[in-house]
Amino acid sequence: MGRQQSVREVKQVLRRGIARCGLVLGVAAAVACSAPPAFPPDTGAGVREPYVIGVTDTLMVTIWKNPELGGQVVVRSDGKISVPLLDDVQAEGLTPEELKEVITEALSEYVANPDVTIIVTGMNSNSISVMGGVVRSGEMPLQRETRVLQAIARSGGFTTWAKKNKVRILRPTQEGLKEYRFDYRAYLAGKAPGTNLVLLPGDTIVVPD
Repeated sequence: MGRQQSVREVKQVLRRGIARCGLVLGVAAAVACSAPPAFPPDTGAGVREPYVIGVTDTLMVTIWKNPELGGQVVVRSDGKISVPLLDDVQAEGLTPEELKEVITEALSEYVANPDVTIIVTGMNSNSISVMGGVVRSGEMPLQRETRVLQAIARSGGFTTWAKKNKVRILRPTQEGLKEYRFDYRAYLAGKAPGTNLVLLPGDTIVVPD
């Protein structure tokens, strides 16, 4: 009888141990699932994705020796621009180099060896948003390389009660919305290198307050 009781007690201990292990593994899995995604690698200076033209951008189209065919144009809401001889040309979704090739090919029917130059003079379609514990919340144009701290500075800086260690960067991707975390104090202390992200069009910075 004593032996049977000992066996039962051992089994109970084992069951409790297994249950406890299962709980620990479950918590670990939940933490892993809720962990923010790894930060994207920081590219070197000058290593950036080509600029993609968008609606409301301003372009300077120049055709060498044929100035009457060029000029400054705005990308309309339908994504097109107007070019003499060609009427409407699709610009949205193309890089300046790709648009140059499109216009060059189309003008070749009217002009011998057209030399086309496309310059983006107003990057109005690219913007980011800064919300929450900053002096001026809202949308801002992204006309040059901008990092998280620069965007916060352009928004007037943190407010008095801003939670500087819980800044979030929300980034829409093809796989869905990704969230990155930025700890201002840790970054200044050199403990979070690589977290001061280069922002992309469509990013939203949220500063809890």
